[in-house]
Amino acid sequence: MLEAAAAEFAAYGIAGARVDRIAASSGVNKAQMYAWFGSKDGLFDAVFDEQLHRIVDSVPFDAQNLPGYAVALYDSYLAAPELVRLTSWKRLERVPAGDILAGHETLAQPKYDAIAEAQREGRVVGGIRPDEVYSLVVALAGTWSPVSSTYTASAGEDPGEHERRRAALRLVVGRALVP
Repeated sequence: MLEAAAAEFAAYGIAGARVDRIAASSGVNKAQMYAWFGSKDGLFDAVFDEQLHRIVDSVPFDAQNLPGYAVALYDSYLAAPELVRLTSWKRLERVPAGDILAGHETLAQPKYDAIAEAQREGRVVGGIRPDEVYSLVVALAGTWSPVSSTYTASAGEDPGEHERRRAALRLVVGRALVP
């Protein structure tokens, strides 16, 4: 049922999702879903919490190779675009400003700590807070994601196009964040 709800929320957002469609696609009684989660908002929270580790940890993090991490994120966005859309709906409908992981800071903190260590070692540029370095890498990796305002890549595109984008990501992230 949570898988059906994740697909529904990723496609339509919180406001546009319909519990009737989730019930029909999952084979779960609508009244039972309300008993379990209290509301459609409660169901979204359960879906987001369940998917959060996939969203944050879809790619192993390597502060020593931020360009490679950005490329791996790009690939993950192609493979699981629904994760990007879920995060975007949460941003649009629930957390319009501030940290989208508020209340779940422990998920990102190890990444920030690794970036800080890489900065101390001179492997990542200093003068930028570790959380902001991470945000920049994620944003650059999402340049062609399902929520791009310019162009959304799809897995079915010519492999050469993906290689060209990967090379661009490596180059830009490397020049911007690696001394």
